[in-house]
Amino acid sequence: MGIISTGIFGGSFNPIHNGHIAIAGRLLESVGLDEIWFVVSPQNPFKRGMRLLDDPLRLDIARMAVAGELGMEVCDYEFRLPRPSYMWNTLSRMSADMPDRRFTLLIGADNWLRFGEWHEHERILDRYPVVIYPRRGSVVDRSSLPHGVTLADVPLLDVSSTDIRERIVRGEPIDGMVPDVVKDKIIECYEKYGEGMS
Repeated sequence: MGIISTGIFGGSFNPIHNGHIAIAGRLLESVGLDEIWFVVSPQNPFKRGMRLLDDPLRLDIARMAVAGELGMEVCDYEFRLPRPSYMWNTLSRMSADMPDRRFTLLIGADNWLRFGEWHEHERILDRYPVVIYPRRGSVVDRSSLPHGVTLADVPLLDVSSTDIRERIVRGEPIDGMVPDVVKDKIIECYEKYGEGMS
């Protein structure tokens, strides 16, 4: 078997939602990836003050949500790495551990606009392709992108984990925002933690 083209879709997934899954499906097609891994992050360095659902809960919900989705897997690789979870560390360790894969970093436009703040961002750009997908309120100038960075021609899918958490706190429905198979579990988990999770 040849080299496997693997997209790395990292995030807190607090919680995972239909937008994540839909954009992954679009990127699989448009970027020509063999697979996409949802890499659940124990601690995003930009969200150190944010309370998250426990790691195993976010991981289990994500795995339930993508079960049966062709070409998508949920990955706990960062759970075994030092915290906070720096993407350079994740990618470089993955490359060493899995030389049969070629990794592409998939990030939202909001993250690209602050990519210069990422740990070892220049080394990421030197070694890995980066694909940007649209996010609400974040405009990326395609003509300004460096070599190896692509703005994916996929639609904006306007769903966010923050919106979902806030709706649960207010007692509003989240139908259509998350996969039906995890909706009740998500509501139960986030109601338990209440406003401290928002």
